[in-house]
Amino acid sequence: MEFCYELEMKVRDYECDLQGIVNNANYQHYIEHTRHEFLLSTGISFAKLHEEGIDAVVARLEMAFKTPLKSGDSFVSKLAVKKDRFKYIFYQNIYRLPDMKLVIKSEVTTVTVINGTLGECPVFDEIFKPYIKE
Repeated sequence: MEFCYELEMKVRDYECDLQGIVNNANYQHYIEHTRHEFLLSTGISFAKLHEEGIDAVVARLEMAFKTPLKSGDSFVSKLAVKKDRFKYIFYQNIYRLPDMKLVIKSEVTTVTVINGTLGECPVFDEIFKPYIKE
């Protein structure tokens, strides 16, 4: 898969469970943070969009866990995006650094609600155009 954005992060102690590995819910935080940073890298603020009546919301999320991360591990979260009618699908993988071992594979389907109505978002269409690979 050809990724268009990546973000490096590090596991913090409090993100781990009693087994000493990252709690499964924290992976969702990692990939959400990656999507928000991706938007910021394109010049778009998630908060500003909300103020303008545009809300991107998660409609579906699938995650496959491959290798656990532990406290202090560094990792890279990678993102690719595809459009399917009025939905944007984000393919997001996390890899442990430095060995690039696959940690999770995820697919996040988002939709846009504009002033309370589900629909296409010309703002996202324009911004994501250079990043979408058919």
